[in-house]
Amino acid sequence: MTTITISDNPQRSRFEVLDAGTVIGQAAYVDDVGAGQRIFSHTEINEEYGGRGLAGVLAAQALDETTAAGLTIVPVCPYIKKYLGNHPGYAAHVVAPTPAHLRFLSDSLAQRVRQ
Repeated sequence: MTTITISDNPQRSRFEVLDAGTVIGQAAYVDDVGAGQRIFSHTEINEEYGGRGLAGVLAAQALDETTAAGLTIVPVCPYIKKYLGNHPGYAAHVVAPTPAHLRFLSDSLAQRVRQ
C-alpha cells in the first residue's frame, strides 16, 4: 500500500507528489514576489505512476495553495494551462503569460543554475 502526499517545497520552488517520502512528481514554479505572482513552468508525474489522476490532484492543490496565499497564477506550463481551462473557478486568479513573465522565468532559472 502506498502513501501518496502532496506538499509545497518552497526551497526547491515546487509542489511535490510523494509516495512514502519519495518524490514521484512535481509542479515547478517561480515566484515573482514583487508582482504577487507565481509562474508555473513545468508539471510531471513519474511514468510508472501515470494514469492515476495524480497530476490533476497535484494541480488542484498547487493552485488552491497559490490562491490562498494571495498570489496570482501565471500558467506557462501546458498542463497547468489545460487544467485551468477545464476549471474556470480559478479564472479570477489567472493572468496570461507575457514576454516579461517568460524573461523573469528564464532569468530566475538561469540564476538557480549558477548557484
